[in-house]
Amino acid sequence: MAKTELRVNGERLLARLQALAAIGANAHGGIDRQLASDADVATRAWLQRCWGQELGLRVRTDAVLNLWGEGAAGTEPGLQPLIIGSHHDTVPNGGRFDGALGVLMATEALQTLQEQGVKLRHPVWLLSFAGEEPNGFSISTFGSKVLCGRLTSKDIARLKHRDTGEALTTAIDRMGGDAAAIDSARLQPGCFAGFMECHIEQGRRLIDAGETAAAVSCITGIYREVITVQGEANHAGTTLYKDRRDALAAAAEVVLAVESLIRDSALAGVAATIGHIEVSPNASNIVPGAVTMSLDLRTADPALRQQALGQLGKAINEIAARRQVQITRTLNLDQSEMPMHPVVRDAIHDACVAAGQRDQVLVSMAGHDAANMARLGPAGMLFIASVDGYSHCPQEYSRDADVVKGANIYLQALCLMDRRLDT
Repeated sequence: MAKTELRVNGERLLARLQALAAIGANAHGGIDRQLASDADVATRAWLQRCWGQELGLRVRTDAVLNLWGEGAAGTEPGLQPLIIGSHHDTVPNGGRFDGALGVLMATEALQTLQEQGVKLRHPVWLLSFAGEEPNGFSISTFGSKVLCGRLTSKDIARLKHRDTGEALTTAIDRMGGDAAAIDSARLQPGCFAGFMECHIEQGRRLIDAGETAAAVSCITGIYREVITVQGEANHAGTTLYKDRRDALAAAAEVVLAVESLIRDSALAGVAATIGHIEVSPNASNIVPGAVTMSLDLRTADPALRQQALGQLGKAINEIAARRQVQITRTLNLDQSEMPMHPVVRDAIHDACVAAGQRDQVLVSMAGHDAANMARLGPAGMLFIASVDGYSHCPQEYSRDADVVKGANIYLQALCLMDRRLDT
């Protein structure tokens, strides 16, 4: 059978999505499957059975809890594997597609190749990353950060669960990892031929355009800072307007200044959010004396980032002078954007176009494990449409037809990667 005639088993893929969604399901319609939880343990056991018994893979857990399913050798000896997968954990009260879809789509693609007797040039390995989502240990993209060397044993030794107090190293050992060998999990550049991750878009671009899927061109850079407004606390009843140095009123203007960035057509491609705010003394009868808030700014264009930060800086200086408050800004994170590898990106894009999708590539405005894998070798992503853009919530949904069509695109993209890499 020619590779272009390959079709996944859509019913099996959808049934597995439903089965996995039951693990960690809560009474609110969402899923609680955070790193090191009972649901995380149960999901790992489910995947191990699926990969080992149904696909016949060599299944192993590395030192930091990434779950691997290693397939048979390819037709050309000496070629490194193609790695496909995503993550199986969720945010609290999360949805059933974020991460899980990518793991199960990879599983279905490899099983389809096996059943149709199609052998690729490269071996194909499955991978479900540990702890992609933010969790009680205050770390995200945990497993892939270790794989690419961004996180070491020294970093991990300091982490404890904020609710239970359990050390992350203890959790690693409890779940079958090896806290004493954390650094051994690090991969070396060139150890795989290519990596592909499927993920729901988590936005409205595809669904609003009536599209099913698209290749990702770049994963956004993320810039974060803490903004502190220092005013003067005083009596709420007796302090006249002319005498007030209201930190909260000034902070409200800063919030609107941040919002103005994403309303500016010249800054299209920038997302900016004030997502956390603390007020002091935070009492009903006291003029607020201090406010601390967080800024999250994202774009794949470094020039736009500088332009946006410049505009925001001018606005903040004007607010501080007019309201007679002091505003300080402390850098918290400056993570560069990560372009996807052109060979992998084009393989995914060409598979999309061949399936009738629009000739386009999208920037991912969320972070993903693929950004860390791109530090090690050729990496790319396929986006699947999210209905109404919902994600990280129980309303998260991708239509069955889009899931199955996307899986067939994914399978064709995998075959194109196999042909084009290492040539």
